[in-house]
Amino acid sequence: MSKMMKTTKSQSISDKTYDVFICHASEDKDKFVRQLAEELKAKDINVWYDDFTLKIGDSLRQSIEKGLLEAKFGIVVLSPNFFKKQWPQDELNGLYALKRQGKTIILPIWLNLNEHYISKYSPILADLKAAKASDGYGKIVTDIINAMS
Repeated sequence: MSKMMKTTKSQSISDKTYDVFICHASEDKDKFVRQLAEELKAKDINVWYDDFTLKIGDSLRQSIEKGLLEAKFGIVVLSPNFFKKQWPQDELNGLYALKRQGKTIILPIWLNLNEHYISKYSPILADLKAAKASDGYGKIVTDIINAMS
C-alpha cells in the first residue's frame, strides 16, 4: 500500500490518507491490537492507530475524526471490552455513517467472543464476515490485505 495524498470530503476513497483505521477498546491494546497494528505497518499498510498517530497536545476527538474521515477501511476489533465502552462504539457509529455514504468499508475482527455474543449487541455486526483473533496475526493480516484488494 502506498502513502496517498491528503483527502478532503469531496475526494474519492482512493485518495484517502490512511489505508485502515483501527477501532478498539483500550483494554485490548496490549494483548492484541498493538501487535496487529505493527503487523499491518510491516506490510506497508498506512495505519491510523492512536499510538502511531497521536502526539502530545493533540486533540483525541479531532484526531480520531480525521482518521475516520481519511481511512478507506475501518478495522473494528470486537471484544467484550469493546461492547462495555462508549468511545469505541462512537468510533463504530462514525464508521457506519461513512459506510452508508460509500466512503469506508468495515472489517471486523472477533476477539474473545463469537457470533452469538455479538448478535446480542448488534445483529448487523454479526452479519458481517469477520476475521477471528484466534486464527493468528498472519491469517488476519492476509485476510485484511485480500479484503483491501
